[in-house]
Parts: sequence; C-alpha cells; structure tokens
Amino acid sequence: MTRHTPPSGPRPPKLRLLSRSSWPEARHLADVLRTETVGGALLLSGAVIALIWANSPWSDSYNRLGHVVPWPGAPWHLDLDVATWAADGLLAIFFFVVGLELKREFIAGELRDPRRAVLPVAAALGGMLLPALIYLAVVLSAGGDGLRGWAIPTATDIAFALAVLAVVSSHLPQGLRAFLLTLAVVDDLFAITIIAIFYTADFHPLPLLAALAPIGLFAVLVQRGRTWWWALIPLAVAAWTLVHASGVHATVAGVLLGFTVPVLARRPAGGDQAATGDAEAGEGGLAAQLEHRWRPVSAGLAVPIFALFAAGVTLRGTDLGALLSDPMVIAIVAGLVFGKSVGIFGSTYLLARFTRAELDEGVTWTDLLGIALLAGVGFTVSLLIGDLAFGSGSTADDRVKVAVLLGSVISAGLAAAVLTRRNAAYRRMADRERLDADGDGVPDVYQHPDGR
Repeated sequence: MTRHTPPSGPRPPKLRLLSRSSWPEARHLADVLRTETVGGALLLSGAVIALIWANSPWSDSYNRLGHVVPWPGAPWHLDLDVATWAADGLLAIFFFVVGLELKREFIAGELRDPRRAVLPVAAALGGMLLPALIYLAVVLSAGGDGLRGWAIPTATDIAFALAVLAVVSSHLPQGLRAFLLTLAVVDDLFAITIIAIFYTADFHPLPLLAALAPIGLFAVLVQRGRTWWWALIPLAVAAWTLVHASGVHATVAGVLLGFTVPVLARRPAGGDQAATGDAEAGEGGLAAQLEHRWRPVSAGLAVPIFALFAAGVTLRGTDLGALLSDPMVIAIVAGLVFGKSVGIFGSTYLLARFTRAELDEGVTWTDLLGIALLAGVGFTVSLLIGDLAFGSGSTADDRVKVAVLLGSVISAGLAAAVLTRRNAAYRRMADRERLDADGDGVPDVYQHPDGR
C-alpha cells in the first residue's frame, strides 16, 4: 500500500490576531488618531455644553436655537432647522471622510489583505448583530413599542472612544489601536448600509438618479487629479441636495463622493509602483490629501456641532426612575454595554478557536476585552439613527439620547477599569515600538518583527 506524502514546501504563516501593521500604515494610523483624539475632546465638550444648557434656566434658548429655520420656503425640501442642518449637512463631511478612509483601507490599508481583514470584519459583524438582537429581545418582551430603533446600539463612535483612550491608556500598542480604528471603519460601513436601506422614508427615485450626474462629474475630476475647489464643492453640494430630495439620508452622498477619490498615487510612465508597495504608494494619493484636509474639519467642527444640537436632553422634572426603567432605555444600554463587548470579544475568540490563530506577542485576551468594551461608546451615529427612527424632539428621541449617553459612559468607565490595569505593560510595549537603534527613522520592530 502506497503511503500518501503531503506536498513539501513552506507552510503559510500562522494567523496572528491584533498584530502590528506595517510602518506606512502605522504612520497613517498615528496621524488619524491624533486628529480624532482632539476631535473626541471637542465632541465631549459639545455634548457636555448641550447637557448643561438644556438643563439650565436658559433651556428655552437652546431649544429655540435648534428649531431656527435659516431660509424658510427653500426648494428641494431644504427649509430645514439648524439642528437638522447639523445632522444632515455637517455630518455629510464626516461621512465623506469615512468614505475616503473606507476606500483607503480596502485599497492600501489593513483590509486589502484578507488574512488581516477577517478579524475586524468578523468583530464588527458580531458587535452589530448581538446589540441589535439584545435590543429586539428587550423591546419585544415589553410589548414591542420602539422596534424601529433596533440599530441604535450597533454603532461605535471612534472619536469619543479615542478621547477616552487618550485619557486612560495613552500607551496602548499599535496593533490594538489599529484594530480599534479598522473595527470602527468597518462598523461605519455597516451603519451607512443600515441607514440607506432601513431608514429611508418617502423614496423618490428621480432625484437619486439625477444625483449620479454630479457624482459622476466629481469622479471624473478627482480621477484625473483635478482638485479645483470651485468645481468640486458645488458638485458635492449638488449631489447632497439631490440625494436629500430623494428621501435617502443625505449623508450617504458624502460616502459615495468619498468612494470616487483615487487612493493610489499617480506615477509617471515607467514608474514601478510594485517596488514601493501598495500601502506606501497610497500615501501620496488624492484620497490621503483630501482626508488630511477634511478630517480636521470633520473632527473639529462638524461632529462637535452635531453633538451640541443632538445631545441636549432636558432632565428637569423628569421621573428618572421611570426613565431608567423604560424598556427602550434598557435595550439601548444593554446593547451598547453588553452587546458590543460580548459580540466583539466572542466573535474574535471563535475566530481564534476555529482557525487556530494566536494573539500577537504581548497581547492578552484582557486587552481585547478592554477594546471591546470601548467599542460600546456609541455616540454620533447612534444619535443620528435615533433621530431617523423616531424624529427629533419626540419623547422617544429624548429617551434615546439618555440611553446612548448612559450606555457610552458605562462602556467608557468599564473599558478604563480594564485597560488601566495593564498600563505598565503597554508602556513597555510602546517604548519597544519607538526604539530606533540604527537611527534610520523607522523603528526597529517594523524592520525586524521578531524584535532583533
């Protein structure tokens, strides 16, 4: 009997979870984290100001400001109040940056490698499905009132999470930071899909078809490297207006415009892009330039102003006991705190179990638990979905605001408690990641992953 001999040759490297990314990706990540951390501090400031203002003796002025209509009687359904302009208009900038980052991740970032992409995609799916199921279970058990808000606890606010991270664990290893950012990017992709499919009311196909014209012209210009602001901005405004008139949430226009921007740098004829690698070539692309230009506007202006108008909920005269025992509030808090953390941690554990993957050296399951808890900070997109589900200013919308704020604060507190216990280990790992013994500008761990 002939014995079968398996083919010889090198085996593929074992999948390592939460491992360090490449040096170009690490530099990009550092830039993004720096901007988003500052933006997170401004976001928190906007939310705190909103809460104080809405519960002060001047709360009427807060409510009146949000309901001011700058230009009544405008065509194309553009007679929106200030709060709606903040949610539909300014957040389009946020979603444009999300679109740029999503495309960059798939073309030149972590998600271009299926082996590295499988973890954040699986974690994001688990971190969205379980919160939605928990919400539905709680609400259905209480009679089914409020089912339309099932997607509220599925989102992660990266700016808010990074602001917490900057305070409690500034030395978190690069692999964990990369995982959190990539997880949030994939999370945003799923959230955009949910908004477009499940929260579109009074759909009108003709304006949506008409929006393809400015989006197409925008794509032609950016693909040819034309960055004429006097042409791109009017085209973007036209696309936003037509998508808004179609009934699809107007922020989707920002994502579509972001998807049209080329990621890889244009190179002269005869240039060898393969020699530099896709990630490095992507650094000089138009997407990176526009992201560098617009991310500070998104993080420092658009999202904080949205928070100022979205987070204000008046609690004076409210029966807090009845509010906190409301099934919708319980469902959102449970979804953010338990659903996100268990979904992300559980899907990652199952991935490791069934693929026989291992955590990267120095990273523990406790670290992953801290990141999973931090992903339960769901602010910007959660409030946006709540507004779309129940309408701004409604009783249900107020309960959503309280629940999202409470769930985010609890998640942040639990994540801080878990991550601060490992700060000394994180500091040692961060020192190692910064060591550049040969002085060539690239830390040694990115040249010698084994630490030599």
